[in-house]
Amino acid sequence: MTMLKLNGAAHPFSPGTTVADLVTAVTGRALLGTGQAADGGRLGVAVARNAGIVPRSQWAHNRVEENDDIEIVTAVQGG
Repeated sequence: MTMLKLNGAAHPFSPGTTVADLVTAVTGRALLGTGQAADGGRLGVAVARNAGIVPRSQWAHNRVEENDDIEIVTAVQGG
């Protein structure tokens, strides 16, 4: 089984999995090819792959690889 680290924990993935696929799995929201939420709402998510920021416009084209370290950060409002 192919593994990567997702938000600090080991996570299996299939060949061809993209950053967009991981964001959908974490948030439970479908994405457009642009990285925007398909429901039209704000997503409030940023992604880092191996300590480098992945632009939202590249999520659908950025395929993850074995041993990648992916951090998906969700903005939370409050105080």
